[in-house]
Amino acid sequence: MTASSASPDAPQDLWVFGYGSLMWNPGFAHVERCPAKLIGAHRSLCVLSVHWRGTPEQPGLVLGLDRGGACIGIAFRVVPEEAPAVLAYLREREQVTNIYREAVRRVWLKDGSARQVAAVAFLVDRRHVQYAGGLTPQRRLEIIRQGHGVGGPNRDYVRATRDHLAELGIRDPELEWLSERL
Repeated sequence: MTASSASPDAPQDLWVFGYGSLMWNPGFAHVERCPAKLIGAHRSLCVLSVHWRGTPEQPGLVLGLDRGGACIGIAFRVVPEEAPAVLAYLREREQVTNIYREAVRRVWLKDGSARQVAAVAFLVDRRHVQYAGGLTPQRRLEIIRQGHGVGGPNRDYVRATRDHLAELGIRDPELEWLSERL
């Protein structure tokens, strides 16, 4: 994490890495928002959603950070005074069923500064019953079409993520293919 002053005892800013809905709907106050790259995990529709975008009877499909590759997302900087509340909010939002592992990962800010920061990220737990890696594109489409949860229709989530990535100049062929068929 980046120190907010030169003193080693100074409180540190919290950085949060968003790669899905956090990019376009963070839900928390932040003082900086910057495109960033995380190496060692990639964005993947690999999580069966039984709350936000589906139900246990008809799950939806949402993104997870799965191992390998790299991911461009958004890094959000939170002032130290807000960090405990933001972490509590993120844990409540992201850990409804504990499908994600909270971790701190190094990300490279893509603002021309060459800054590297340690950011909280939520990585998918491949051992969790909701992990759905390896589905065919057609099966993903079927699940997304049926999904509707507390957060609304699964198709809205997929389209919003695709749209936000496009605004950032990031192409995601899978999200584009799925969105065209929804």
